[in-house]
Parts: sequence; structure tokens; C-alpha cells
Amino acid sequence: MREMVNNLYAYRQLLKSNVKKEIRGKYKGSFLGILWSFVNPLLQVLVYAIVFPYIMRIKTKNYLIYLVTGIIPWTFFVNVINQGMITVRTNDSIIKKVYFPREILPISVAVSGLINFFISCVVILLFCMIGGVGISWHILFLPLVAILQFFFVLGIVLALSAINIYIKDTEYIVQFFTNMLFYATPIVYQISLFPEKYQRILQLNPMTGIISAYRNIFLYHQVPVLSDLLYLLIVAGIIFICGFSIFKKLEKGFAEEL
Repeated sequence: MREMVNNLYAYRQLLKSNVKKEIRGKYKGSFLGILWSFVNPLLQVLVYAIVFPYIMRIKTKNYLIYLVTGIIPWTFFVNVINQGMITVRTNDSIIKKVYFPREILPISVAVSGLINFFISCVVILLFCMIGGVGISWHILFLPLVAILQFFFVLGIVLALSAINIYIKDTEYIVQFFTNMLFYATPIVYQISLFPEKYQRILQLNPMTGIISAYRNIFLYHQVPVLSDLLYLLIVAGIIFICGFSIFKKLEKGFAEEL
């Protein structure tokens, strides 16, 4: 782990340029550019705001804000995974020619995703103000929850980006599981709709605690539940350490497999 920190410091300019490339390259050539960071989640919110309250008869106070505070963190999670797990493969020509710490590639994707997430939080704030919920001092907890989510998703991406070099079907398998995980996370529904025994199962999903923490900050103006934050800290730490270990173990064969 110390080696990673030293490498990131030594190659900090490369990391910085890679993050810029990820942010600019994602929307390169598109008419709206970085505005897609706002448009994509808003379109999702629009669809779910129509389907669930009126077709599924779900009644939740401030449902639009409830949706936004779930979909935007979820978009951060999914986008980093989808882009991060292919980043080593898409940079195969550079890997074969130049030496640099390979972990910079998935880390750059995760950092750019975190920056985009903070930009997208402007949408949440706008919904809170327009919807009459307002903003409170609890927003000070936003960086803490975002950093926990960052390390959680970074650990996943480190592992998947390495495994994807050896198992070509990784992308399709992961997309299937993330689609299933979406419905196992209280994004469009309230967890209270389920019996208590099922609620406990859903709460094992780290994304449940992450999204609940964001809703406490933006929607309910409450301090995130300490036990949830502690659980997220432990899970994020384990996932990050395991992901980094898998990446370092598999990176020795990257050049041959690519």
C-alpha cells in the first residue's frame, strides 16, 4: 500500500493528466459536453418519476428529491465500474510501450467519476431548493460519504480491470449483476415497504447505506447513521485492500495477455 502511495506521488502529473483526459474524453465531440453529467440522471429521474408514483402507485413525500438523491450516487457507482473495468484493455498500446504504475489507469477513472459526482450534486441542491426542502449544515458530511463510496468503488474497479484482461466476458457478467443490484438497492422505493427480515438483507448491500446517508444529508437534514458509516468504512476498506491486492497480483501478465 505504501508503494502505491509513493507511485502516485512520483507519477502525480501523469495521474492529473489522465484524470483530465477521462473527464474531457467522456464527452468529447458531443454537443452538450459535460452537461451530460446533469442530463443523464435527470432523464432517469423523469422516467422513474412517471413510472413508479403513477403506474406502481408508490407514494413518497418529496419523491422527486428522493429519486435524485438515489440515482445520482448510483450513476457515480455504475459509471466508474463500467469505464474502470475496461480502462486497462483500452490503454493496451501504452502499457506495451511505456512503464508507469498500472493502477493509475483505474484510479484516474475513479477520481474523474468522483469529480463528476460532485458536479452532479448541484442538481440535487437545485431540486432541494426548488422542492422546498432547502439546504442544511448536514451537507458538511457529503465529502465523508463520497470518499467512502470512492474507495468502495475503486476497490471493485481495481479488481475488475485486472480480471477483465484474463476473462473476456467480465464486462457482460458485471453489467448483469449491476442491473440486478439496482433493484436490490432502495433507489426508486423505500426499504420500509419490505418485512423486517428482508430489510436486514437489503441493508447488507453497501449501496443501501451509501444512498441512505446521502438522503439523510440532502433530504432529511440528519446526521448519517454512525453504525452505517462504520459498516461502510469496514466494507470499503476490505474491498479496496482486496481489489488492490488482486490488481497487483495479476498485473504481471498484462503485457502478455494484451
